[in-house]
Amino acid sequence: MKKFWLFILAVVISFVPGIIGIFFAPTGASDVWYNALNKPMLMPDGWVFAVIWPILYLLLGIALYLIIVDKTRFSKTTSYVLFGVQMVLNALWTYLFFGLNLTGIALLIIITLIGFSIWMMIEFKKISRPAFYLVWPYIIWLAFALYLNGVVVFLN
Repeated sequence: MKKFWLFILAVVISFVPGIIGIFFAPTGASDVWYNALNKPMLMPDGWVFAVIWPILYLLLGIALYLIIVDKTRFSKTTSYVLFGVQMVLNALWTYLFFGLNLTGIALLIIITLIGFSIWMMIEFKKISRPAFYLVWPYIIWLAFALYLNGVVVFLN
């Protein structure tokens, strides 16, 4: 039963940036700033983000759970700290991009976020290979988000 609650805790923690992001995400026609942006040709429809992000947060939560329950001889402190840092950076990106409309600073944050996420993934690999693999989709999506953010900065 304890593992079940640890799993729930890990998943809830992983969804925190998404929950914060809900307060700043564009809301269709009512978001004048976002709708006025020149967007990249590969910009997905809004529903794609609404599907992808929960899946990625769930995968991150499962990865965190695997780190928590693994009986490794390695210290987990670095993995936990890196997980926390990348979660903060994830939420910060949403706030800067959508909340404050600071697309250039958000671009710097997403570059930093990718760096910390890769570092976290490498640390996860020392503890749990499945956790390492669960982070890959997140890294790939962040790379795509970097492209989107970069093109928005360039076009606007």
